[in-house]
Amino acid sequence: MSEPLPAVLEHAFRDPGLLEEALTHGSAMGARGGDYQRLEFLGDRVLALVIAELLYKTYPQENEGKLALRYVALVRREALAEVAAKIGLGDHFILSHSEAESGGRKNPSLLADVCEAVIAALYLDGGLAPAAAFINRHWRPLMAREENPPTDAKTSLQEWLQGRGLPLPVYRIVGRTGPDHAPQFTIEVAAGNAPPVTGRGLSRSAAEQQAAAAILALLEPDG
Repeated sequence: MSEPLPAVLEHAFRDPGLLEEALTHGSAMGARGGDYQRLEFLGDRVLALVIAELLYKTYPQENEGKLALRYVALVRREALAEVAAKIGLGDHFILSHSEAESGGRKNPSLLADVCEAVIAALYLDGGLAPAAAFINRHWRPLMAREENPPTDAKTSLQEWLQGRGLPLPVYRIVGRTGPDHAPQFTIEVAAGNAPPVTGRGLSRSAAEQQAAAAILALLEPDG
């Protein structure tokens, strides 16, 4: 078994039941008789506040638009899943046997959800300080990867088309797999004279961004 999770989180829980609830999947009931979903709701808001403040202080010369692009990249499910995988969070999930057998400990969507729940558990147990410390430790390296604000592929595609007097892109869902709590989306986009292409992601927005980037790569050589 991996290192005890409180040590990884660098926080000694006064109420260990909070952490247990954050780690409990709906298929397995925890000590409180609930699962991670309510905590996930709160953790999403705590992450948003801490990341927004972190960006505000780190990039004082950037306008709201550039900060927003950085923010979206840092709070998306892929970023959460990456952090969760890095700290071995899946090893600590409380799952039913069937959910574990089906790969629940490595499910990116579940990793992202439980990571948010753990952030909420830190917040409720110790206030904003331990939650913010956790976020700062693990999200600063993600920030450091991008010297410039990430490119919003959907916006870039729209601007490319408008600059040439072409119709706006059309997105549609062509596939959705996985259980309700961990869906995987496949989005098709049609734009310009390029053949339709698809993108996949843990959310509809992420799949649309991937599809937009792919079709823009086809269109730009023709521009």
